[in-house]
Amino acid sequence: MRRATGQIFADWKWTAIMSITQTCASAARSLHAHKLRSILTTFGIVIGVAAVILLVGLGDGLREGYQTAYAPMASQITLSKVKGSVVGGQTHDLTDLDVKALEDRAQPSAVATVTPVVSGQAMATYEQAKYQADVTGSTSDYLTITDQELAQGEMFGDRPSNQRVVVLGPDIATALFGTSTHSAVGEQVRLGRENFTVIGVLASSGQNKDNVVVPLKAARSLFGGADRLDQIIVKAVGPNRVKAAVDEITPVLDERHLIKDPSKRDYRVKNMQDRVDKMNDTLSFLSIFIIAIGAISLIVGGLGVANIMLVSVTERTREIGIRKAIGARSAAIMKQFLTEATVLAGLGGLVGIGVGVGLTLAAARLMPHIAPKYGTPTVNSAAVAIAFMVSLVIGLVAGGYPAWRAARLRPVEALRFQ
Repeated sequence: MRRATGQIFADWKWTAIMSITQTCASAARSLHAHKLRSILTTFGIVIGVAAVILLVGLGDGLREGYQTAYAPMASQITLSKVKGSVVGGQTHDLTDLDVKALEDRAQPSAVATVTPVVSGQAMATYEQAKYQADVTGSTSDYLTITDQELAQGEMFGDRPSNQRVVVLGPDIATALFGTSTHSAVGEQVRLGRENFTVIGVLASSGQNKDNVVVPLKAARSLFGGADRLDQIIVKAVGPNRVKAAVDEITPVLDERHLIKDPSKRDYRVKNMQDRVDKMNDTLSFLSIFIIAIGAISLIVGGLGVANIMLVSVTERTREIGIRKAIGARSAAIMKQFLTEATVLAGLGGLVGIGVGVGLTLAAARLMPHIAPKYGTPTVNSAAVAIAFMVSLVIGLVAGGYPAWRAARLRPVEALRFQ
């Protein structure tokens, strides 16, 4: 009995395989008979799949580039004085005592470092060359907390003496000393009415081109103010501790500035993590928009498949009538047309994968030279798999109505069709 059951299952399995093979062979012969039409029909699917893979790859590259550029600054919090007057209260300057109070916070703390900043503008002069510079006065860890690097020279230390040394931004160094900025180190540059010795040049990072960095006391000598600060930069121990750090520092400043109502604070708190989160939300929306564009291309390709399959049903009406007259079942007719539509969409999907992956890899090689800060596009395997599966589903859906229409034809009416 078991042998008989096994034999029946084996025979059924073999019959099913043969039926599928014959259906695929018949569909392949039909598509081969109209090669040009089949190729043109698959173009829509090819373009749709390739567009999804390429656009998702470019979107991933944009996200990677943004994360690389701003992730190191995600734990940075900037405190600045509110400009103008505060409703119902008097404004207080940020001072060195505020910095000391924040540094003397209770342990353990979510705050890693507290850095004072004085800023202003001054004319930078070297011989006959001049440049209007943004001057930042701070401590030796300023470059670290703002994620900037030196191209030449070194950063100044935190010696108590009023050092007259300066680190130049790349654009200022080029404007004053030409393309060979190595010659800048050791030279004397005039800022406002005071002379400074150049000890370093910043590497270009897009955020410091017009900036020069000097010690805090030197900046105060330029702009005045015994202990007034324009900013206090606080760095949290990590991006996930930014909110905890904000919750630590605001009560300290509220107490020092005699603030009882948070809505009347005379200082503003900004953190890069909020900007990173907002940009990530924007990139997520952009990714959805990109996928929608690819989906529209696939739908247009599916309409092309449906159109051609309807034409194919009309052209082969007599063939369908003959097959039904000699005993072909409606299910077999429907299966054949569904198979043809799925093969068309599947071939388009495979070619689209090749085109999309090729274009993405080409973009990955070109983008570092064209836009180095953009990020490197990557082939997203999930996008490849989803795009191919969607192309198959579109083939089934697009071929569904033509296959149903072919299967329901009556043999007599089909044989009379001219």
